Amino acid sequence: MAKLHAAVMLPNPTFFDKKNAEEWNYGPNQGALLAEAEKWRKQHSLAPVKKSRIHLLGIDLQKDFCFPQGSLYVGGQSGKGAIDDNVRIAEFIYRNLGLVDDITLTLDTHYPYQIFFSSFLLDENGNHPAAHTVVSVADVKAGRYHPNPAVAQWVASGNTDPGQVMTFLENQLLHYTETLAANGKYELYMWPFHCLLGSAGHALAGVVDEARLFHAFARGRQSLLEIKGGHPLTENYSVFKPEVTTRYDGKPLTQGVNTELMHKLTSADMLIIAGQAASHCVKSSIDDLLDDVLQRDRSLAEKIYILEDCTSAVVVPGLVDYTPQAEAALKKYAAEGMHVVKSTDPIESWPGAQIA
Repeated sequence: MAKLHAAVMLPNPTFFDKKNAEEWNYGPNQGALLAEAEKWRKQHSLAPVKKSRIHLLGIDLQKDFCFPQGSLYVGGQSGKGAIDDNVRIAEFIYRNLGLVDDITLTLDTHYPYQIFFSSFLLDENGNHPAAHTVVSVADVKAGRYHPNPAVAQWVASGNTDPGQVMTFLENQLLHYTETLAANGKYELYMWPFHCLLGSAGHALAGVVDEARLFHAFARGRQSLLEIKGGHPLTENYSVFKPEVTTRYDGKPLTQGVNTELMHKLTSADMLIIAGQAASHCVKSSIDDLLDDVLQRDRSLAEKIYILEDCTSAVVVPGLVDYTPQAEAALKKYAAEGMHVVKSTDPIESWPGAQIA
């Protein structure tokens, strides 16, 4: 890893108020932010980015995940998980404005009919399964759940016999659950509707949006967004690869792995990862990234830093708590050479950080 020149730790800008992390309707004044960032750049002698040395990847920092009003709030065991995480993420960006060169944020992006929404399935009585229902291979084989015929009408679009489409969907549902089981993935889970494109819940949480725009304006760098999750026949926890990539007949279902994004992120001297949820989209993304770097160049794992205090696990009180899975994943990443660090510690104090 090339040695980086240290940058002065900066204070939070005066406009930043961590209480805004609790406000669903909060959003930055973009014009005022641009003017403030230009003053900040001159005041602190911030240089424009010439090379992406440190790249921050923020995963699914969207309203539906980050607020109790959201349909899939990631409260963690504390109940304030994503809210507190967003405060630390924003403060990390402000504090390290002179070191972090690029920010890429992912956007979980869905439509009304997808295989993990209750709209897609019906039970034996013709009712949609409730949110948080787990659909196993045994459930599908026993006929307890099957595709909604309305989906067949939509997929057919007048060009194919809906009956043939239903046969395809039934076969695909079984293949989907079997593939998840065979690959050691989470079983098919009926998530509450979340991050529907065009909905308020799809937008970035206000304090995160504010921080990434301020960074872009202050450093003269485009803030990048990566869309994921729109295919109707597969979940896409990971930003790099869908959960299932094949059809039941062996043909490809999707384009597969986003190697271009993987290589872009790992071309930086340091890749820092934060976001939601630690047990699902963050975990799956890092799992795919780890698989790639172990095949390509094991030493690349040493470039990757995970902000353990800027991510929380899915916890649905009384139903599920995925904290143990998230904690086990962090231990695995550390064992493979990645670094699990805290956002509040100076970057130069992180293990392996080559900063003069």
